Amino acid sequence: MSMIGGTLARYFGMHFLGAVLMVFAGIFVLVAMLDYIEMMRKVAELPNIPLVLVVKTSFYRVPQVAEQFMAFCILIGAMVCYLNLSRRLELVIARSAGMSVWQFISPALAVAFVLGILATTIYNPVSATLQERSKRYEAELFGQSTRVLRGGGGPFWTSQRSSEGQAIINAKSSREQGVNLNGVTVFAFDDAGKFTQRIEARAATLEPGVWQMMDARVYKLGTLPADYPVYQFKTNLTPEQVRESFATPETVPFWELPTYITIAEHAGLAAAGYRLQFQKLLARPFLLVAMVFLAAAVSLRFFRFGGVQKMILSGVAAGFLLYVLQKVTEDLSKAELMHPMAAAWLPVLAGGLTGFVALLYQEDG
Repeated sequence: MSMIGGTLARYFGMHFLGAVLMVFAGIFVLVAMLDYIEMMRKVAELPNIPLVLVVKTSFYRVPQVAEQFMAFCILIGAMVCYLNLSRRLELVIARSAGMSVWQFISPALAVAFVLGILATTIYNPVSATLQERSKRYEAELFGQSTRVLRGGGGPFWTSQRSSEGQAIINAKSSREQGVNLNGVTVFAFDDAGKFTQRIEARAATLEPGVWQMMDARVYKLGTLPADYPVYQFKTNLTPEQVRESFATPETVPFWELPTYITIAEHAGLAAAGYRLQFQKLLARPFLLVAMVFLAAAVSLRFFRFGGVQKMILSGVAAGFLLYVLQKVTEDLSKAELMHPMAAAWLPVLAGGLTGFVALLYQEDG
């Protein structure tokens, strides 16, 4: 009996793994195609753009986008796996061999947990590194475009105060965790709060005490705009302070997050974003396990009993509600209204307990 149980467990585990990889590959290809089409649309007006550079820019950021759908892939993959096994009456054979529902979902739980560990420790650092490379390639693609000199409005903002007064800095994008900026606009004020100048630059690099701005245009009151190949703007910002404003925690590899948290705390800065990302990655293996419980709770019903469409919709709805809960807790954590650990682990506990209790009720009454 143990040999039969082990053989069936490996069989179910391989079916689950195949279904998950198939779903993940489909999402990966879909994201890659959509991103490539969007990138081609953006570079259509730029002359002499190497196709290889466009492909690299698009492809290198796909892994991080696909990483956000990993829990969804586990949910859909598990549902596909168990619905197929039920349709072929293989679950009936497993029960007739003396296996309980807990025995034939345990291989999927083990596989999901291992996939979560690999995703956190290997896939995440790789995707974060490729994302940084994609930003560098994107800067090369659009570096010569005059469109980056047309005003601000980028997603990154910070302020600084130096011996020359106060300044507000805006950037369209950042690289190297905020040390290199692209599409930079600076609004400078004197000590009395009076506007003095506006600087627009293609790129800026943080160096000790100054921002090195490339291809800058300076607008001062009462004078015509002046262009500078390199323009130095004084700053008192440190790399640690810049990271807090310009670096997104998602671009920091898992193994470097503890260092970033320590640096931010020593610099007296809030590290809630880094703490939340670190806890989310730690909780990922357990989140994937929770997704297996949810999928099993809605997909183990035999086909001959009917209601398959309702089961599928129930599973998708449960995954969507869990996703909404995760986003709400993340926003509360970023607003410092919830501890990062609670924000990361609450969806895991909610999803896991919901699926476990539902499965326990179905199987054991």
